[in-house]
Amino acid sequence: MGKNIRVLVVDDSAVVRQSLSSILESDPHIEVMGTAADPLIAVKKIMKEVPDVITLDIEMPRMDGLTFLRKIMSQHPIPVVVISSLTTEGTETAMKALEYGASEIIGKPAMNAAQFINESKILLCDAVKAASQAKLTRLKISNTPHVDWVAPKFSADVILQKSGSYKKIISTEKIIVVGASTGGTEAIRQFLKTLPAKMPGIAIVQHMPEGFTRSFANSLNKICNLEVKEAENGDKLYQGRVLIAPGNYHMLLKRTGKEYTVEVREGPLVNRHRPSVDVLFRSAARYAGQNAMGILMTGMGNDGAKGLLEMKESGAATIAQDEASSVVFGMPREAIKLGAAKDIMGINEMGHFIVENFI
Repeated sequence: MGKNIRVLVVDDSAVVRQSLSSILESDPHIEVMGTAADPLIAVKKIMKEVPDVITLDIEMPRMDGLTFLRKIMSQHPIPVVVISSLTTEGTETAMKALEYGASEIIGKPAMNAAQFINESKILLCDAVKAASQAKLTRLKISNTPHVDWVAPKFSADVILQKSGSYKKIISTEKIIVVGASTGGTEAIRQFLKTLPAKMPGIAIVQHMPEGFTRSFANSLNKICNLEVKEAENGDKLYQGRVLIAPGNYHMLLKRTGKEYTVEVREGPLVNRHRPSVDVLFRSAARYAGQNAMGILMTGMGNDGAKGLLEMKESGAATIAQDEASSVVFGMPREAIKLGAAKDIMGINEMGHFIVENFI
C-alpha cells in the first residue's frame, strides 16, 4: 500500500478546520499535514511542503478561495476539493471553481446527527481520494487507495430491486442515461454542447451535493441547444430535454405508455453515493430496455458499472468513456472489466456516435 494522502485544510473558521481535520484523520490513508486560516498562510505552508490535496473554502479574508484556486492551477497545479456552504451565491462561485480546475466539490459536513456525520465522513474522504487521482498538469494518477475501513455500502437493491428478466419494451421512444463523478462536470458540459436540439430525452446523475446541481443545470442550460434543468419528482423526460438528478436524492426513470418521467426519492447511499448511477441505470434497464443508451463517464469507484451491465443485458446500447479522456478512469474501467460497455470512446466522439447510430 502506498503512502498516505497528505491534505492541507484551508478554511477561515477554526471550528471547521478542526472538524474537517478530525473527519479526514479518521481515515487511515489520509494525513492532515496542516491547516491554514486563509490562502496567504496556505501559500507559505505549500512553499515548505506541497500537499497531495487541498480542501478549500471559497469565502475567506485577505484572498478569496476562487482567486487562490486560479493561482494554484496556473502556477503549480494541485488537486483541490472545494468545500462550500449551500448558499445561492456560494453555489454559483463553487461552479466557477470547477471551471477553474477544482477536482471535486462538496457541501460543508453536517454535524447534527450520527447518520449525517457518517455520510459526511464517507463523502469527504472519498472526495479527497478521488482528487488525489485526478489528471492534472505535472501530476500523475496514483493507484486507487486501498480502503481497509468499512463503511456502509448498499447496492441499488435498497432503492429498486433487480428484475429477474427484461421484457421486450413495446414503446419505441428512445432515452439516454448518463452517469459521472470526478471530472464529470466538464465531461458532461463537453458532451451536451455537441448535441443537436432534436435529441432523445437525457437523464444524468452527476455526483454532486444538494444545492449545487441546480446551479450546474442552469449553467448548462445557457450553453446547450437542449433544455437542461434540475429534475423534480414527476418531471416528464422528452425529446430535447435534459434532467439532472438533484444532489442528495436518487433519480429513477419511469414509463407510462409512451411517456417517460423521473422519480426523485430519498434513500440510503448506494455505492457510497446519493444520487447513484446504478439506481438510474437499473431503472432504465427495466423501463426502457433496448430503447435506451447508457453512458458511463469519468469518476472514482464503481458506481454505474453493474447498472451499465444490467442495461446491456436488457438490450440497451452502452458506452464507457475511454481512459485518455477521463480525469479518473475508475467507473468506466470497472464497467469495461464487467463487459458492460459495447463501445469505448473519448468524450468528444460520443455526440457524433449517438447521432449516427442511435437517433
